[in-house]
Amino acid sequence: MTNNICERLGAGTTAVAALLIAPSLAQAAPNTFNTALPVAQGEFIWREQAVVRERSSGGPRDRDVSVQALVSVLGYGINSRLSVFGAVPYFFNRELDVTTPMGRVNRSTEGFGDATVFARYTAYKHDFTGGTFRIAPVAGITAPTGDDNDGDRFGELPRPLQTGDGAWDGFAGAVTTYQTLQYQVDAQVLYRENGRHNGFAAGDETYFDASLQYRIWPRTFTSGTPGFVYALLESNLVHRNRDDVGNGTDPDSGGTQWLLAPGLQYINRRWIVEGTVQLPVSANPNGDALEDDYIVRVGFRRNF
Repeated sequence: MTNNICERLGAGTTAVAALLIAPSLAQAAPNTFNTALPVAQGEFIWREQAVVRERSSGGPRDRDVSVQALVSVLGYGINSRLSVFGAVPYFFNRELDVTTPMGRVNRSTEGFGDATVFARYTAYKHDFTGGTFRIAPVAGITAPTGDDNDGDRFGELPRPLQTGDGAWDGFAGAVTTYQTLQYQVDAQVLYRENGRHNGFAAGDETYFDASLQYRIWPRTFTSGTPGFVYALLESNLVHRNRDDVGNGTDPDSGGTQWLLAPGLQYINRRWIVEGTVQLPVSANPNGDALEDDYIVRVGFRRNF
């Protein structure tokens, strides 16, 4: 297919055609969710992402929770349609200016979080001159490998500070990708069912995500083009049910939130450097539930 692209558009597009279409090379992709583009058979993709997430709530509790994480993901292409992935986060969590019997204090913890494994299968693909269209179901589980009962000198830490939830969680959905030489559009629908542990179950979550990646440099191609710069704009809409606390639901949990994430992405033949800032557009929390103030994501990907 790459040869057809070059014949139609001219030899000057060889580098970008190979980069964007060949599954064994680095490709544009969303920064906040998945893509339907494949991992080449027998190859790995390694992704490392640093995340800074600031959350707060109003009301009498007036909470400020800061989450910093380093997320490591490794993917493998089993064949041209099926890829499997594993992800492990390491958290640095803090709750600031908390009211205790000893006054206002900061509480914190750190450690590995819950590990996730999932599979992505290309159910439909249509390749055409200069691009491709893919639809891929996604399904996986999250294992309770993080600590869900960590504490400090004031006692057990609240749930938003724990690095794990103590339960087995499952998720499933579908992602679609439309890719051309100039731009790429991705969209995802995902449902996550959270399990129960010690009488508590976090609210189930539904995600609606979309991403546009548009090439802004270079405007013309030569055989020596080293890489490509894309501007990103991503939309993330999430609805969370209230947490189940055993004898009912927590009125100060869950809700609906919509975030927009502008960003940049530099793509080389084998690696990507990228960054986005997720900013809330609107939020409808239940009671005094925590809301995102902003989320910063910076990372890289490497094919090998």
